[in-house]
Amino acid sequence: MNAINDTLKRSSRMLALAGVASVAFGVVVLVWPGISLLSLIFLFGAFAVMTGSFMVGAGLEHLAERRTDWVPYILGGLAGIAVGGVTFFRPGITGLALLYLIAGFAIVTGAFQMAAAFNIGDEVKHSWVLGLAGLLSIAFGILIAVYPVSGALAVLWLIGFYAIVVGVAELVYAGRMHQAESRVKKAFESHPAVS
Repeated sequence: MNAINDTLKRSSRMLALAGVASVAFGVVVLVWPGISLLSLIFLFGAFAVMTGSFMVGAGLEHLAERRTDWVPYILGGLAGIAVGGVTFFRPGITGLALLYLIAGFAIVTGAFQMAAAFNIGDEVKHSWVLGLAGLLSIAFGILIAVYPVSGALAVLWLIGFYAIVVGVAELVYAGRMHQAESRVKKAFESHPAVS
C-alpha cells in the first residue's frame, strides 16, 4: 500500500464525514424551523467546529504526505473551528451578528474549497464538484451578508438548503476521491516493483 493511496482514503473519509455533518445540520434546520436563536447558535457552532475539524484532519494528512495542497484545508478548517468557537463562547450575540458570522464562514470556507478543488484537480476526477460547493458557499455568504433582514424563517430555510447542497457536494467529491484511491491501489497492485 502506498502513501498516496492511504492519504486519498483518509481524506475521502474526512470529507465524507464533513458532508454527513452538513446534511444533518441542514435537515435539522429544515425540520425544526421554529428552534430558538440560542439553539441555532449552538447547532451552528457544533456544525462549524465539526466541519472545520474534518478539514484540518484532511489537511494534516496532506501535510504528512508532503503534498503541497494542504494549506486550503488547514486554513479553511481553522476558520470553521474559530467561527464555531465564537458561537459557543459568545452565545448571547444577536441574530444579525449570527447571520454575519454565518456569511463570513460560508465565504471563507467556500474560497478554500475552491482553492482545494483547483489544487487537486489533476489527481481526482470531477474536482469541479468541490469547486462548485465552494462557489455555492461564497454565493450563499454574500446573499446572507447583503440581505440579513429578509426574515428569520427565510434565512433558516436558506441555511438548511445551503448546508444540504454543500454536504451532498462534499459527499459526491468524497466518493470521487474514493474512486481515485481505488485506481491508485489497482495501479500499484499491477506493478508490484513500484510499491
